[in-house]
Amino acid sequence: MEFDVGARLRRIREMHGLSQRELARRAGVSNAAVSLIEQNRTSPSVGSLKKVLDGIPMSLADFFALDETPREQVFFRAGELSVISEGAIRYAQIGRDLQGRALQILHERYAPGADTGQTMLRHSAEEGGVVVSGELEVTVGDQRQVLGPGDAYYFNSRLPHRFRNVGDGECEVVSVCTPPSF
Repeated sequence: MEFDVGARLRRIREMHGLSQRELARRAGVSNAAVSLIEQNRTSPSVGSLKKVLDGIPMSLADFFALDETPREQVFFRAGELSVISEGAIRYAQIGRDLQGRALQILHERYAPGADTGQTMLRHSAEEGGVVVSGELEVTVGDQRQVLGPGDAYYFNSRLPHRFRNVGDGECEVVSVCTPPSF
């Protein structure tokens, strides 16, 4: 397998938050030189590559030895959330596979009147959330509160609980549960 110097340089430059122009300036080379290396349109000498890497700064040894194990996804666009329930209540989860994870983050949307049901929920976890918009009635044990935008909840999920949108419009919540419950 051939080593892709250009792709490696681009990934390292981007990992350090540098533009081609900024790396070139720091290294004292032309922007075109960095661009040509990254496009694999030129094969840099060891000395030229070292000069470019000095702008990061990084040694040649580190450049070639860098572990490029695929990284976990860190950022998720709205369309990349995993919809795990759709209907009057929509749950969209950040990340697809939570195996081995300690935390579940959900983007929840409750239609007007939507309710998690008369049967109270219980599970071995802790959960919390912040109401982004609308009104959400949260019942935990014998406590009940209507929360609005910016209000939050946090409780032991072993206590019986339920959620209900008591407003006229959609209610939006960002919630977390540890460990993941579904």
